[in-house]
Amino acid sequence: MSTAAPGEYGDDMTSLALDPHAIAAGLTELWSPRVIAEVDDAFVKVAKVRGEFVWHSHEHEDELFFILDGVFHIELEGRVVTLRKGEMFVVPKGVRHRPVAPEECLVMLLERKTTLHTGDVVTPMTRSIDEQRRPTG
Repeated sequence: MSTAAPGEYGDDMTSLALDPHAIAAGLTELWSPRVIAEVDDAFVKVAKVRGEFVWHSHEHEDELFFILDGVFHIELEGRVVTLRKGEMFVVPKGVRHRPVAPEECLVMLLERKTTLHTGDVVTPMTRSIDEQRRPTG
């Protein structure tokens, strides 16, 4: 099986082995996830992040964060979860959270297809599903 380079997976995401780290590293926009695969009713996404995101929640969906590279903080009301390369955390549905990356960080996410990027808020950082499905390269 061949490995896809960033932006090369095309419409049939199941025909190639993917390198999520390489795809995320090739992104040029911060906090702008890209869909790299679909698993049943969920999207697998990658993102390059740095700085602070917005406080938000997803009323009906859990959100899984897996760190591909770097250090990532998930601020919750009352505590902070710190993740490093190879670690993951699931934010339960309805829980307000704010992702923060003090330095550039590469993240893989697993989210139901109904999950809105910034949940219950809309900001200039909000990306639609169509924007998240854009080619990465």
